[in-house]
Amino acid sequence: MVHDFVLAGFSDSSKLQIPLFMFFLAIYVTTLVANLGMVLLIKTDPQLHTPMYFFLSNLSFVDFCYSTVVTPKMLADFFMRQKTISLTACAVQMWFFVFFLAAECFLLAAMAYDRYIAISNPLLYTAIMSQRVCSQLVVLPYLVGLLNATIHTSLYFQLTFCNNNIINHFFCDILAVISLSCSDTRLHKRLLFVLSATFGIVNIAIIIASYIYIFTAILRIHSSTGRHKAFSTCSTHLTVVTIFYGTLFFTYVRPSSSSSMQEDKMVSMLYTVMIPMLNPLIYSLRNKEVKDAVRRVFRGGKLTLA
Repeated sequence: MVHDFVLAGFSDSSKLQIPLFMFFLAIYVTTLVANLGMVLLIKTDPQLHTPMYFFLSNLSFVDFCYSTVVTPKMLADFFMRQKTISLTACAVQMWFFVFFLAAECFLLAAMAYDRYIAISNPLLYTAIMSQRVCSQLVVLPYLVGLLNATIHTSLYFQLTFCNNNIINHFFCDILAVISLSCSDTRLHKRLLFVLSATFGIVNIAIIIASYIYIFTAILRIHSSTGRHKAFSTCSTHLTVVTIFYGTLFFTYVRPSSSSSMQEDKMVSMLYTVMIPMLNPLIYSLRNKEVKDAVRRVFRGGKLTLA
């Protein structure tokens, strides 16, 4: 019987360990500074106390959390001869990762709905997106993430692991762990597929429907300046959604025969390590209000806590 797992990591080459460690350490430090800085900036700047930035602060918090679930262990493993992780620690990492990843998916859908209301009903935007509604739209993703993570982790504890204990990944990915079990995993894989497909279809349907209405509302605007201004309010979110769902689609939807484990690791690295760093940077670089708030901070402007 297996009592712990061994994570294969990225590479067995000793020459690559330090360069890879420095590379991922720089990414993780940037992720921490960018996401926690975004949360603090939105919290302290009264001009950013709007529904859009309320959702953005939660997105930054989730990005920080699910990157932290994976990256510190991955960094420590670069200096370990045996990259071991106990079955319980693997389950904990899996639970938190699935929780925050599912929460991010539904949070992006809630942000798409927020952009739809902002563009289609600008005069009633603050009335429709009240503090109560915003809180409900943020709590729901966390509840879905809680349910999803609990189901998958409960199924994990029903599996038996024997002989092979090497996870060919850099973290406890669900599919990589299930494939090591000597139990019958057909039910687990089917449930994983059904839940992932259901949540994915619901999220994508909400996002696509929101943007259909958004583009329809933009086309009704007669002036080119008005159309440009309206589109600029949702272009940043559309960029984030495209990058995030693009990597997930490439990982889980493409045929298994056309993929290799090394390719899966590289794509997983994008949405576990890179995207949490890119999201706050995209919002800060493409958003005038965020850039103005950052300038006020560097110019010594006084920010008051809400």
